[in-house]
Amino acid sequence: MDVITMARELGAALQKSDEYTAYVLAKSAADGDAELQRMIGDFNLKKLSLSAEIQKEEKDGEKISALNDEIRGLYEEIMSQPAMLAYNTTKNELDRLLNFIQQIVVYSANGEDPFTIQEETSCGGDCSGCSGCH
Repeated sequence: MDVITMARELGAALQKSDEYTAYVLAKSAADGDAELQRMIGDFNLKKLSLSAEIQKEEKDGEKISALNDEIRGLYEEIMSQPAMLAYNTTKNELDRLLNFIQQIVVYSANGEDPFTIQEETSCGGDCSGCSGCH
């Protein structure tokens, strides 16, 4: 069996994993949560308003500050919603799994024994290509 075929089989196995299934369900729930989507829409509109205000030649510092405060408040409210909490939790778990898979492949390509590679809990500080800290 060639390596590409094995990679495709790994992809199929990933789609059967608990982490992937939980992520897909949480994403679907978040996407289907009308109130959460309304809040995200409001957040995006406020960001556009802030951007437009910042671009003005005559900047209104009070308006910019008020928009910043509103955006922070909306962000905190969005991130505290149960559907968003579940989405972020499951996305982080899927990302953790993907990072470990990538670690195994890269270390194996560097000559290490794939069966003895342990999951790293720290990235070492290089954030290029990173999906976020866990």
